[in-house]
Amino acid sequence: MSLLQGKTALIFGVANERSIAWGVAKALHENGADVGISYAGDVLKKRAEPLGQSINSKFIESCDVTKDEDIASVAEKAHKVYGKIDILVHAVAFANREELSGPYYNTTRAGFHTAMDISVYSFTALAGAFEPYLPEWASLMTMTYYGSQKAVPSYNVMGVAKAALESSVRYLARDFGPRKIRVNAISAGPIRTLAASGVSGFKGLYNKFAEAAPLRENVTIEDVGNAALFFASDHSKRITGEIMYVDSGFNTVGIADNSGEEGAPAA
Repeated sequence: MSLLQGKTALIFGVANERSIAWGVAKALHENGADVGISYAGDVLKKRAEPLGQSINSKFIESCDVTKDEDIASVAEKAHKVYGKIDILVHAVAFANREELSGPYYNTTRAGFHTAMDISVYSFTALAGAFEPYLPEWASLMTMTYYGSQKAVPSYNVMGVAKAALESSVRYLARDFGPRKIRVNAISAGPIRTLAASGVSGFKGLYNKFAEAAPLRENVTIEDVGNAALFFASDHSKRITGEIMYVDSGFNTVGIADNSGEEGAPAA
């Protein structure tokens, strides 16, 4: 039985076939949702459109989330196509490349504003724009990363932005709760996406992740898609304001165990 039969979903942040947003779009589509996608500008159009077409999307639109008029326009267009939006997914993040290397204290004022505007405020802006079209038990979700909780090399201003994003999740969950609308976030382990390529030293961090995580496995966009499926479905009906870690348990470990042992001996 399809978990999302009869549901409509709109995914913001589809960049290419390796993006987390695409992993989510696939999972929701495969489980019965009518999925629309949004991408950031003409540069990504040639990649995003074929992906949307492959899942028979009726809604494939560009949106500059730094512009209120763009967000309002996309919300109105989506309403005309779908009527109601049951699932809204925000997988949008950006910081200037020069802000993602060297010490955090070199962050520029303009770079800080850019990261916070695109990576944080856009989720709040989308939630506000789509609020009139969200039915009871709708699900809103966003994507975050453990760099919000602990200092990660070169993640810098994005870590600060993700911390603010996670706080936004809690405040939005409080606001939407009386209408029985859920707001949650997924904190994924490092994944080789277009966005991740801008983080200095990402390849080294990615390679070390599987060695340190309890499950000794890297995370895929399909893993994130499955978590999003849970948050989108009625199985998570009474869960809101939460951050779900999809990171092979990395966030639970204080010191990496590189001993190679499979487990502790029996008592």
